[in-house]
Amino acid sequence: MPRKTKASDYPPTPATAGVELDRKRAPTQTRALETCERILDAAANLLGEVGIERLSTNLICERAGLSPPALYRYYPNKYAVLAELGARLMMSQNELLETWSTPATMKLPAARFEERLRQLFLDTLAVTRKAVAGEWITRALRAVPSLAPVRIESHEHVTGLLVAAFAVAWPAVPQARVRLVSRLAIEVMYSAQELLVDDAALDAEEVAAVMSHMVTTQVVQLRRETAASQSRVKDS
Repeated sequence: MPRKTKASDYPPTPATAGVELDRKRAPTQTRALETCERILDAAANLLGEVGIERLSTNLICERAGLSPPALYRYYPNKYAVLAELGARLMMSQNELLETWSTPATMKLPAARFEERLRQLFLDTLAVTRKAVAGEWITRALRAVPSLAPVRIESHEHVTGLLVAAFAVAWPAVPQARVRLVSRLAIEVMYSAQELLVDDAALDAEEVAAVMSHMVTTQVVQLRRETAASQSRVKDS
């Protein structure tokens, strides 16, 4: 698994400079853990009610029945609360992909690979929709520049899983090429999910079918490159 990164691992930009995303301290006692959960639960519920811009630490405290100092003991600002909600959601999503990303999956015939990918997408979408304010958290991860490190860290992690699985199944393909295709595949998958969040008129099954076909086309091309490379080696 790639090294766990923090927001501070990424160079600051005008949009992210000065925005602290890490907890001030980790809760260790039962009461402290309960306080953090109350903060997160309140923020998630409020996010679906008032949206990203109107969400504030004062509203979170009011909903959670806590004083502002109690919140600021653990979180420096509302973005740190959103970052933890985002990290939790993406961790739940990534658990599906961690099970899916195996050498056996990477060696499936194209049609079966495409179907497995389509189902993975739909299962991931279901996890998002089941989570409290999951769709709003998804919006926040894309719309709020200061939350970009949370999304990037998650995408880099699952890209590493795909690369490792593909390398075992198809060792002749250059890893740089596999990483590029894998990273783009992850972006396409999550962009398709965000599209469904933003446009409720779209059919999830149809979006899943188009997305999985696009990605499978690139995976098949990688396999062909492997076959061509191995053929040239034999001819020489």
